[in-house]
Formats: sequence, structure tokens, C-alpha cells
Amino acid sequence: MRVDLFDFDLPEERIALRPAEPRDAARLLLVPPDEAFRDLTIGDLPDLLRPGDAIVLNDTRVVPARLRGVRERDGNVARLEILLHRRVGPERWRAFARPAKRLAPGDRLRFGAATGGLVCELGGFDAVVEDKDVNGDIGLRFELSGPALDEAVAAHGEVPLPPYIAGQRAADDRDRRDYQTVYAQHDGAVAAPTAGLHFTDALFASLEKRGISRHLVTLHVGAGTFLPVKAEDTGEHRMHAEWGSVGGDTAAALNAVRDRGGRIVAIGTTSLRLLESAADQDHKIQGFDGWTEIFITPGYRFRGVDLLMTNFHLPRSTLFMLVSAFAGLDRMQAAYAHAIADRYRFYSYGDACLLHPAGTGA
Repeated sequence: MRVDLFDFDLPEERIALRPAEPRDAARLLLVPPDEAFRDLTIGDLPDLLRPGDAIVLNDTRVVPARLRGVRERDGNVARLEILLHRRVGPERWRAFARPAKRLAPGDRLRFGAATGGLVCELGGFDAVVEDKDVNGDIGLRFELSGPALDEAVAAHGEVPLPPYIAGQRAADDRDRRDYQTVYAQHDGAVAAPTAGLHFTDALFASLEKRGISRHLVTLHVGAGTFLPVKAEDTGEHRMHAEWGSVGGDTAAALNAVRDRGGRIVAIGTTSLRLLESAADQDHKIQGFDGWTEIFITPGYRFRGVDLLMTNFHLPRSTLFMLVSAFAGLDRMQAAYAHAIADRYRFYSYGDACLLHPAGTGA
């Protein structure tokens, strides 16, 4: 399909720079297939679901993956910024560099607190550039490994806010809390599963009281989620691989929910992509542990998910293509037009919508 079919105009003031307080006070747009849109709040979610339904959340934890450092070569010092996006070993990461043209294989980089233009020896840590591709994606081998590397990144890294927020303000200590779900467990993501940011302990209690079960899966969201689709046709775009896991017990529990007539509600596109990667042709969810590059566009037949709660996404993005595949392109264009006109807040810190699949009753 033509990528320009997924374009729309978004006023810059609709981009949320901070989340709603409290988290579950954000707005929620109900998008049924054949009825009028309904303007609600996240706190209304329990009443929109049925007893016996199951919500599925991504419990990945965002690491402070933006590192600032220097490269020294032949007495020349160059400052640069690194965004870790995929761990490939105890001491190895794939990363995006800016500016990438300053780096070459074999360069040694130092990260840590800077004083007077130089990086302090105390508390700094090093990495070597192992390889670099034409798009500026580099392979880094750190001198620290495992938990020691995790501690160094946590101490010196910054929250990797999306470009549409980072371009308007710097990350701060508040983002370390705000850009993390309250149920995050497993380090590895460099972007938050943003639909999950709306959940609070009070909301979970209301869902449980309503008879709606909660299940956790893990998909370590990569920085590729921020990359624009540069191709003119969706068939020419390639997704970045992300690692995910669906436990066998979780898969069995979700299949049992459906067998009893309940619905599987994906909280966020990351949960949906992982469940669809784990679902077989008979619409049964299997245990899954590995990499996924699933790219969902209109025409895709969903097997593992019945409802989707998600934030509002960028134009021409793979995520807007996904929601258009789920609820219908015309329906999502109308929903986004409604949200823009009614001053909903967009993107990672913004509001959300609850989508029913195209062609089903609400």
C-alpha cells in the first residue's frame, strides 16, 4: 500500500510533553466499528470490558539508553551521543550514533561525567566500535559486562525520550518515573510501551473487581519504533527486530480465556505485535521466546487479539498502519480527525483510544 495513505496533519500543540496526573486521568476515545465515537477517560476502562475478559500488558522496563560521550583519535576529541537500541550480548549493544560520521570501527569511546571539556577517569566507562553500517547503526563492545554494565548505563544514561519530546525539552528526573510503567519488570527497552503508562494500582483494582484478569508478556521495544517509514510503499519497509517472550503458562491462560468466551485485550501495540507473533493459524497463542519483525498493515488477519487499547500515533508510522489494519483505515482517519478537533493529546505522553476490530459489534 502507498505510505501516503497513512498521512495526516497534526498541530504541534497536540503533542503531549508531560503525562496526565494522575496517570488514569488521561482521556480515552472509544472507537466502535459502527457507532459514534465516545469521549471518556482511562478510568472508564473497566466498564468498557466484560467480566471474563483479559488484559495483556508488556512488562519491559526502559533503560536510560541515551549516553553522551567522547571519541579521542590522534589527539582530537569529538563529542557524540549514543542511543542504545538492542542488546546482543553481556557486553555488546547495537546503537545509533549522532553524528555517526565521526565514528569508525576501532574507535574507543568514553562515557561518564564531563568536567572542563574532558571526561573524568572516575566513574567513566569505555566501549569500542566494532562495526558500522551505512545508516549509522554501530556495534559497541563495552569493557564492562552484565550487571556492571547495567549499573554504569543506569548511572550515566538519560531517559531516551522520543524525538518529538526531546526536540522541545530535555529529559529530567521526573521522566525517569513518568516514562516507565508501574508494573515494569525486565530491563531491555529503549522506548516505553506507552499505553501501559496510563495504568495505576487503583485502576488495576477496579479491573480485578470487575472480573478482568491481568497477564504479562515481555517485548523489549527498540529505537526502531521512532524511525520514519522512508519507503513510498509499505512492501518496501523493513522492521527492526525486537526480542519478546510469552510464557507457556501465560499462553495457556489466554487460550482458556477465549475458550470461556472472554476477549483478549492488548494494552498497546507492543503487546499486540508479540501476541500476533505467538499466535498460530488456529488462533491459539503459543509460548514464544525470540525475535520478531512482524509488520502489520491493512489486510492482515488478526489471530491473537480481540480488542486494542493504544495511544495516538505519528502520521506515516508503522503504528498508525497497525491500528488501521485493526480497526480500518477510514475509521482510524475519522477517529484521529475527531481526536485532533476535540483537543486530545497525542503520542507517548498523550491520551489513548480503545479500538474494536473492523466488522465486529461493540
